[in-house]
Order: sequence, then C-alpha cells, then structure tokens
Amino acid sequence: ISDKHRKSHLAMVVNSGLQEFRAHEQSSDISGEEIEASKRALQRAIAIKTAEFRRGLSGLATIGSTAPFVGLFGTVFGIINAFRGMKNAETAGIAAVAGGISEALFTTALGLVVAVPAVWLFNYFTGKVDGFIVEMDNSASELVDYFIKNRTKQLNP
Repeated sequence: ISDKHRKSHLAMVVNSGLQEFRAHEQSSDISGEEIEASKRALQRAIAIKTAEFRRGLSGLATIGSTAPFVGLFGTVFGIINAFRGMKNAETAGIAAVAGGISEALFTTALGLVVAVPAVWLFNYFTGKVDGFIVEMDNSASELVDYFIKNRTKQLNP
C-alpha cells in the first residue's frame, strides 16, 4: 500500500519502518535491536517529513510579526510629515496635517492587511502540521506494536 501512495506522509513513514524491519526479517530471530533499528528509522522519517511540512512557516511567522512594525514605521513617518506640514503652513488647520495623517493611516492599514492574513495562515498551517505529526507518530507506534506482536509470535509459535 505504501508503494501506491508514495507522496503520502504516512506511507513514507510506514515504508521506512517496514524496510528496516524487512532488512532484518531474514534472520532467524527478530531481536529487540532490530525493532529498535526500525523505531529509529521511523523517527528519522518523521523528522524528515516534519521538516518538509514546516518549510515556509517561519516566513509566514516573520511576515505576520514584522508587518505591523513596518506599518508603525510608516505611521511615525506620516505623523512627522504632518508636523512638517503644520510648520510649513504656519497654521494648525486640517489642510496642513491631512496629507501626513492620511499617509500614517494608510501605512498602518497596509501593515495590518499584510499581517493579519499571514498570522491566520501561519496558525492554520501550524495546526495542519501538528495534526500530521500526530498521525505519523500514531502510525509509527502502531507499526512498532505490530513488529513486537510479530516477534512474539515467532518466539512463541
């Protein structure tokens, strides 16, 4: 089954454990060391798939956490421009500060428009990855249980 579904994360993990087990299956006795070798193969496969799944998540986290600061920088810059406008116009009227305030609000909004979806996507994909990790851990555990039962049957026919 794992050969038919090579792109599946579960198939890849199970296949790695099975291959390790089969490599030692030819011996007359499946000892605890062979089962431990299979466990290590399963752990390596889970680590590889987990790293693949998490690729790109740090980029989303970075965007989500830095975009508000970029917006804040634009806000500060816009407010500075608003005060410059007041100074140059030598009046405190709305026309003197409108351009700077508009710029400040625009950059704030832009920072939020970028950050909020990035954080949502980061949380969504992190939840998916966590679910996949649980699936892989459970599949690996079930496979090791199968190996132990198989070993027990071989030792106690």
